[in-house]
Amino acid sequence: MRYQSPTLLLSTAAVATGLLCSCAAFTVPSSHRGGVAAQSRPTFLPMTIVSPFDNTEGENGTESTATATYTSTAPTELEEGPLELTWDNVEIVLDEMRPYLIQDGGNVAIQEIDGPVVRLELQGACGTCPSSTQTMKMGLERKLKERIPEIQEVVQSMPEGPELVTDQVEVVLDGVRPFLQVAGGTIECVSITGEGGLQPMVTLKMEGSSASLNSVKLEIAQRLQRHFMIAGLRVEWG
Repeated sequence: MRYQSPTLLLSTAAVATGLLCSCAAFTVPSSHRGGVAAQSRPTFLPMTIVSPFDNTEGENGTESTATATYTSTAPTELEEGPLELTWDNVEIVLDEMRPYLIQDGGNVAIQEIDGPVVRLELQGACGTCPSSTQTMKMGLERKLKERIPEIQEVVQSMPEGPELVTDQVEVVLDGVRPFLQVAGGTIECVSITGEGGLQPMVTLKMEGSSASLNSVKLEIAQRLQRHFMIAGLRVEWG
C-alpha cells in the first residue's frame, strides 16, 4: 500500500467537508397517500401530520416516517376524493406540504397552470438546493397527481440567472478556490460552448489532490447550475 501523508489526507477531507452541502430529497410515504376525511365546515386544524417528503431509518434497520405538528393559521376546507384542477385546489394540496418546506427554509408558489401542466417555483433554500428537482418530482408532483388526477405534469419554474460567460464562471470558482488551496489544488475555466443552445457546456480543469474526489467535482457543478439557473447545463472536466 502506498504511503499517504496524514497532512494530505486531512487537507483532502477538509476540502470535501468545506464544499459539500445538501438539502433533504424526499419521497412520499405510502402511509400518507390517498384522501383526507371530509369536513362539514372550515376548521382550524392542530394536528400531527406525516411528512410527504421524508422517510428515515429507525432502530434495527426498520423504516420510520418523520412527523411534525402543524397548526393551520387559516381555515382549510378539506374534501374527500379527487379534486378538480383549479388554482385554489392546487393551493390546498400545496398547503399540506408547505410546513415541511418552510421547516427547511423554503416554500413553493404557483407560477402558472397551462392546461394539465402546473408550473411551480421553489423558493428560499429549496430553490437553490441541489435536490430541488427530486423534491419537485418525488414530493410535490406525486402528491398533486394523487389529489388532482387531471394534472399530467408538474414542472419547476426557474428564475433567470446571469449570462453564461467566463467572468460569471469565475465568480463561482472564486468561491471554491480557498477550499481547494487548503490541499494545494487549483481550478480554472477551460472553455464555454453551446451558449444559448439546449445543452450548454462549461469545461473546467482541476489539479491537486482534490481533482480525484468526485464529491468535490459534483459540488462545484451544482454551484454552477444554481448560479446560472440554466436547464441542461453540463459541466465537464478537462
